[in-house]
Amino acid sequence: MAQQFNPQGMNAQNIKKRYAVLVFIKGSTAPLVLYVKEAQALYQELVERMQSSNAVLIEKETEGPLKKVCFLSNQIAALAIQEEQYV
Repeated sequence: MAQQFNPQGMNAQNIKKRYAVLVFIKGSTAPLVLYVKEAQALYQELVERMQSSNAVLIEKETEGPLKKVCFLSNQIAALAIQEEQYV
């Protein structure tokens, strides 16, 4: 496994983790990256909406660059949870 870049003056105590839910929309080349407090809960909610035969409009407020987003549940192609490290 490759070692991660660690510039001088940075130690493990300065590094924090945040999680984002990636929503891949059918026909789109890039996923929606949704930063929320409870990534696992949002992921589970979206999985359940994907499994439903009824298409519903999903609207969410997020903490990242996207402040508010909406999409149809039947347009979700895939989901992922991404872990990011930051200082």
